[in-house]
Amino acid sequence: MGKNFLITGAARGIGRGLSRLLLSKGHRVFLFDNNQSELDHLQTNLPKLCPGVDRTKWQIMQGDLTKPSDITQAASDASTFFDGKLDVLINNAFSGPVGTTPFAELSFEEWTRIIQTNLTGTMLMTQACLPLLRRKRSSSDGNDDIYTSVINMSSTRAYQSEPNSEGYAATKAGLIGLTQALACSLAANDEYHAVSVNTILPGWIDVENERKEADENGQAWGHNLAKGDQRWHWTGRVGKVDDILKAVEYLDGGGGFVTGQEIKVDGGVTRRMVYPE
Repeated sequence: MGKNFLITGAARGIGRGLSRLLLSKGHRVFLFDNNQSELDHLQTNLPKLCPGVDRTKWQIMQGDLTKPSDITQAASDASTFFDGKLDVLINNAFSGPVGTTPFAELSFEEWTRIIQTNLTGTMLMTQACLPLLRRKRSSSDGNDDIYTSVINMSSTRAYQSEPNSEGYAATKAGLIGLTQALACSLAANDEYHAVSVNTILPGWIDVENERKEADENGQAWGHNLAKGDQRWHWTGRVGKVDDILKAVEYLDGGGGFVTGQEIKVDGGVTRRMVYPE
């Protein structure tokens, strides 16, 4: 049976790719993003991206994770759309930039925006969706493995650094700690079944084709990748959004026994020994 997914940052990149693939597999998806232009494009083009999928299977909302009222509204709208039951929350949205603002020039405003979006927004969205995620225990449950899932999208930059990425790196590392704490707080107890909480750390996942401009230009996956980019990965290629989907399906299908964990999806790059050129 199809499940109910809420995905933040769903209009572009990994979020859009996951939404498209999940819909094609028969799930229902609530797509949340702050970019109205991309959302409008997606609203029109989802039938083309997901042929044969009933229009009632998705709902789109524009909102800003730095605004608690938008988060509350998203949880309320998702509750209506899903009849009060959410199976999987994917906290995917993020704010950059990465490698553009020199640390000496990093403003308090930019730092705060990144923290609010990537870390605080994730916490608040999870909190707002908790009533939809929790399943009460009953005497008839027995030993059934009943659970729901929160999946936080971190990054290999939580472990690997590059210049001028302080805000992004700090929040992506923070998501690992937040994941562990939430897994503990939302563990099974006498009243509720577990909400499993895990994090995925994508490496280089090429999603340049998952956006409005790429659709308009007929851009396919990997159009700008060089052979060296592909060979850099032990798997022989740069990552695809399909690779992230497999991790999502594992974490969602692995039962509540998998919780508080992190999975790197990076083609082995974080295990490479790198020497000076």
